[in-house]
Amino acid sequence: MTGLGQRGRSVDEVMAALAEKRTNDVKWADGRAFGMVYDGGPSVHEVAEKAAALYLHENALNVKAFPSLGAIQSEVVRWTADLLHGPESASGFLTSGGTESILCAVKAARERGRAERGITEPEMIVSDTTHAAFHKGAHLFGLELHKVPSKHDFTADVDAMAAHVNKNTVLVVGSAPQYPQGVVDDIPAIAAIAVEAGSNCHVDACMGGFVLPFAEMLGREVPPWDFSIEGVTSISADVHKLGYSPKGASVILHRTKELRRYQTFVFEDWLGGFYASPNMQGSRSGLPMACAWAVMQHLGIDGYVDLTRTTLENADKMRAGIESIEGITVLGDPTYHLVAMSSDPDEDHPIDVFALGEALERRGWFHDRQGPPDSLHSTVSNSNTGVIDEYLGALAASVDEVRGMTTEDRSTNYATLE
Repeated sequence: MTGLGQRGRSVDEVMAALAEKRTNDVKWADGRAFGMVYDGGPSVHEVAEKAAALYLHENALNVKAFPSLGAIQSEVVRWTADLLHGPESASGFLTSGGTESILCAVKAARERGRAERGITEPEMIVSDTTHAAFHKGAHLFGLELHKVPSKHDFTADVDAMAAHVNKNTVLVVGSAPQYPQGVVDDIPAIAAIAVEAGSNCHVDACMGGFVLPFAEMLGREVPPWDFSIEGVTSISADVHKLGYSPKGASVILHRTKELRRYQTFVFEDWLGGFYASPNMQGSRSGLPMACAWAVMQHLGIDGYVDLTRTTLENADKMRAGIESIEGITVLGDPTYHLVAMSSDPDEDHPIDVFALGEALERRGWFHDRQGPPDSLHSTVSNSNTGVIDEYLGALAASVDEVRGMTTEDRSTNYATLE
């Protein structure tokens, strides 16, 4: 189709055309994708779809017109803050996803540094494993970013981060866990750096915010990482990842309302009236907000604990299976739901893991590529329940297929580009 038709099409025609477009999309509903979409099961689908239908057209730009969305936002934020040991003063907003939550945290740190310390040339410190959205935030909001190499275990090198602290430092970042290898940074040490600098400390828990609390309830060892650490000033946590809500719903939390106010843009000199926006967006769809509220209410603590138990069992089984196959290994020592698979460096004839990824894709299994080092990334979830054995069989066959082979395609795109 090259242009918009003069005459409209029937509902059935339109839906058939959309169904046809999905033919080559990854089959996430079959558990064959390790990330991007997270499946909480039939009842979660049902409650989300019904909430979506109720809030298909509502706009959270002005909660005076839609006070239900104001209540929904406040309640989801409070529930999330409670999970993350937030004090009564903890406050925040719903956003469209992890990137927007991170952008809000960067902007708030810049504004606080300017207002409280007179900083006009703000700087932030991150690890090389920190999410790319922090680089985006630095670019958009004019911060100088210091990126330090991670340690051999892929956790942030706290001493190297501390070496970059100066009078312009407004933000120091830790991850719980970081995305590439799924390990948790030393958040208490990173927060201590921020306290010493008088700066914000943001914990990126977009991947872990709806896993680590429930993993701890299951008796798993979880290092301190959240608002229980005094120096942590803000946390991002995605409901639309392992919170099992549809895209896009994330929470940005600040320790206090005073810290939260630095996130909000306020403009009073407009003929349209007083304008205040806490997010990157103006108009905001009520649909994902309502879905997040509905899914969280439907699952409750017990539902999340059950889903997390299944997720961690899936990931444990996947890691053990990878380590049992000659030629490949798991990077770092992840213990939760993220797995990075690479060629075993001790092999005389290393496996080209990007060729391995192509072989797996031919068998219907999709992974994201990343590096350095070259690796295939998996975010394991409840979505993958019941297919791990099948996957490991396909993985072993694919490793045998690509021994001695290489691929010319070395791209590691995680992008929306044409």
